[in-house]
Amino acid sequence: MTQQFDVIIIGAGAAGLMCAATAGYRGRSVLVIDNAKKAGRKILISGGGRCNFTNQSVSPDNFLCGNPHFVKSALARYPSSNFIELVERHGIEYHERDHGQLFCNDSAKDIVDMLLTECDWAGVTISLRSEIKYVKQLDEQQFEVHAGGQCYQASSLVIATGGLSMPKLGATPFGYKLAEQFGLKVLPTRAGLVPFTWHSDQKEHFEALSGIAVPSCITAANGKQFSEALLFTHRGLSGPAILQISNYWQPGEAVSINLLPKQDAASLIEQVLSQHPKQSLKNTLSQWLPKRLVEALFEENTLAKALNQLGHGERDSIAAKLNNWQITMNGTEGYRTAEVTLGGVDTNELSSKTMQANSVKGLYFIGEVMDVTGWLGGFNFQWAWASGVACGLDC
Repeated sequence: MTQQFDVIIIGAGAAGLMCAATAGYRGRSVLVIDNAKKAGRKILISGGGRCNFTNQSVSPDNFLCGNPHFVKSALARYPSSNFIELVERHGIEYHERDHGQLFCNDSAKDIVDMLLTECDWAGVTISLRSEIKYVKQLDEQQFEVHAGGQCYQASSLVIATGGLSMPKLGATPFGYKLAEQFGLKVLPTRAGLVPFTWHSDQKEHFEALSGIAVPSCITAANGKQFSEALLFTHRGLSGPAILQISNYWQPGEAVSINLLPKQDAASLIEQVLSQHPKQSLKNTLSQWLPKRLVEALFEENTLAKALNQLGHGERDSIAAKLNNWQITMNGTEGYRTAEVTLGGVDTNELSSKTMQANSVKGLYFIGEVMDVTGWLGGFNFQWAWASGVACGLDC
C-alpha cells in the first residue's frame, strides 16, 4: 500500500533534519528516510564529539561555490544567531573557541537530540534503516520512493544525502546519481578539509616529527592564506591551517609555510648575531622552533656553525626557509578522513532562495550534496541549517 506525504526527505543528517522540522511546523506532513541506524551520524562524531555547530561570524566569504553569490540569500535569512537561539532554547550549554567557533560543552548528541525533538514536535515521521530501491517522478505533481519494502509518494522530494566524505559513516554518491537521473549537472568532486600526505622521500625524512605542532601561516598557490596550527603526522601534514588550505590546493602545487608567523626571521637572526655571535645556528633556531623540526629542516653541518661563521647569503636563505618554506606534498588522505566534499550538484541548477531545481518542480537539494563548501570552524553546519530552513519554508 502506498503511503502519502507532502514532503519526502532523503537523508537524516544536519540539513535533512533541519528542513524536516521547518516544513513540519508549516503543517506539511513530512517523512525522512535514511539507510543509517542512527540519525545525524556525522553530527555525532564532529568536533571531537562536541560538535562545532556554527560560528559567531559567518559571511559568504567563508564558502567555496562555483557561483559565489548563491549562498548569500539563505545565510542572510537564517544567520548563525538564529541557530544559537535554538540551541539556547533547548538549554544546551556551549562555549566559544578561537575564531568564533561554537562547541557543545557536553556532547554532540545534544544537537542531534535537539533536532529530533524539533522533528517530533513538528510531527515529522523518521524511517531509519530504510534502503532505497528506487526514486521516480510519476508526473509534475508527484514523486515516488520505494524504501525499506514500503512505497511512498509526495509532491516535494528533498535530497539531503551529503557528500562522499567519511565513507565509514555510510557516505555514497547516491545524491549525485539522483541529480543526474533528473537531468541536473553535477560538478566533479574531491576531498576537502583534509590532511596532506608525504611523498616517500619526504616521509622518510619527516615522519619522525609526528606529533609536533607549531603556529604557522600557510599560503596556497592562488594566494589564499590561513594562520593557524600546523601538525606533523606520520602520514603527512595536518592541523587547522592545512585542512583550511586543502580546499584551495590543487594537486602538484607547492604550498608556502611561514613557520615564524608575525616575525621576520632575518631580523631575528641578525639580532642574535649581534648579541651572541658564537652561538650555534642550531641553538639559535631552537629558541623559536622545536629542536627536532630544526634538525629536519637544515643540514647538520650548517646547524653546527656559529652565527658569525655563516655568510650573509647563508643567513638570508635560512631566514627565507623559516618565513617561506616551499613544499610540494604528494596528495591528500582523500575521502576517508576528509570533513567535507568539494563540488557536487551545480548551484546554477538550483534556486538560491528555495533550493528547488530550476528544471524539476518539487525537487530540492540541500546541505553538502550541492557545490557549497564551508571553511573549517562550524561553517558547513551553518550551511546545513540555512539551506535546510530555506528549503523547509518552501517544500
